[in-house]
Amino acid sequence: MSEPEILDSNARHERGCGQEARSLRRNFSLLTLYQVMMRTGWIFKTESIIMPAVLDVMGGNALLRGCLPMLNRFGQSLPPLLASDHIRQMRQKKWILAVCAGVMGFCFVSLSLAWQWDSFSPSGWLPTAFLGIYGIFFIFVGLHNLSMSLMYGKLIPVTQRGRLMLVSMTLGCGLAVFCSWFLLRGWLDQSTGRFELIFLFTGVAFLLSALLACLLKEEADVPTAETQKIRQVFRRSWATLRTDRNFRTLVMIAALFGMSMTLFPHYQALARGRLDVGLKAMVPWLIAQNIGAAGFSIPLGWLADRYGNRLVLQLQMLLLTFAPVFAIWFANISDGDQWFLLVFGLLGLSPVIMRTLSNYTLEIAEPEQQPSYLSTMSVCMAVPVIVTSSLVGLMVQRLGFEPAFYVVIAAVFIGWLLTLSLEEPRHSLSQKSPEADG
Repeated sequence: MSEPEILDSNARHERGCGQEARSLRRNFSLLTLYQVMMRTGWIFKTESIIMPAVLDVMGGNALLRGCLPMLNRFGQSLPPLLASDHIRQMRQKKWILAVCAGVMGFCFVSLSLAWQWDSFSPSGWLPTAFLGIYGIFFIFVGLHNLSMSLMYGKLIPVTQRGRLMLVSMTLGCGLAVFCSWFLLRGWLDQSTGRFELIFLFTGVAFLLSALLACLLKEEADVPTAETQKIRQVFRRSWATLRTDRNFRTLVMIAALFGMSMTLFPHYQALARGRLDVGLKAMVPWLIAQNIGAAGFSIPLGWLADRYGNRLVLQLQMLLLTFAPVFAIWFANISDGDQWFLLVFGLLGLSPVIMRTLSNYTLEIAEPEQQPSYLSTMSVCMAVPVIVTSSLVGLMVQRLGFEPAFYVVIAAVFIGWLLTLSLEEPRHSLSQKSPEADG
């Protein structure tokens, strides 16, 4: 090759590297803004505080509150599993991400209109409409989370995903805290709330996220195979679990972590019932939970990039064990209302743990297997929640809070013990395929 040809080749290479770096910066910034808007909208519909309180205002009981995590996990498990192959075959995943965020926004706009229209009678149609829209919402949350994880794997290098989690969670939680402090204090009274405004704010935030997803710079993928049938999807997931021992351990941890979600609707009920506080107390709880999410993201995101997701998952599961322990303790002491903020601060770990589970899964799976791995993990996380959420609600209603909380404490602690046996993918020169572990 002549010297001019070499110079021209080097120039093309430098331009390509420059364009790749610019695309990375653009996508990093857009995904950060996307997560910020999602986090801001999410604080106004938190599953551990706002949504169960809405059911309580409607006249719901512990059994009805138990339906919330069941609908939540069902929507985030089976639909993504069934759609994983279709999403994998899409040339650009950003469009399914935008559609899911848009539908999520319209669901909450619909809830806002329904709340404004209803007569607020506990025997009216609103509870049925609420649970129905809530179920549809989480179907698209499940598809959204799968698409989002694939976008992380496609657009963000493995050593920058922890940084993206750190930056987006910190900025998102900061904006969410600001909005909740200046808006929710006026929208929540001691016994009632302007939930139509809360739902509308959430819907608008999700719709803005959908617009941001459309701006991502994504190269088109080339479909590698025909879309599989539903039976083949389940068969592939079973084969993944059967042949990959490390992944089996991970999904058991995810399942035991999922058990903690069965308590989410009951934390606020425990505090409001035992400590005699009104709806207005939910504002500092929301702030504490989001500050907790941001506060944990900063050191854990750095640790994940530097030392790997296994160590971070071990720390997270151990800390999460203390949330139900402290909840029972604080609910039974005279000044527990002042300390209950710590419980919701620890619950801020939950979205961080879910992101860590996804990031670890992305590391141990080959790119073409990532949709199957992620959706399989979601299903395994969801099964105990779907099966036991109503039972936990019934246990709370019949036996009180303590027995249900003790069961979940034991489950999360066992999950932490299992994290000690996980492999660290970064210790290997290359990621192992599931067949290699068979």
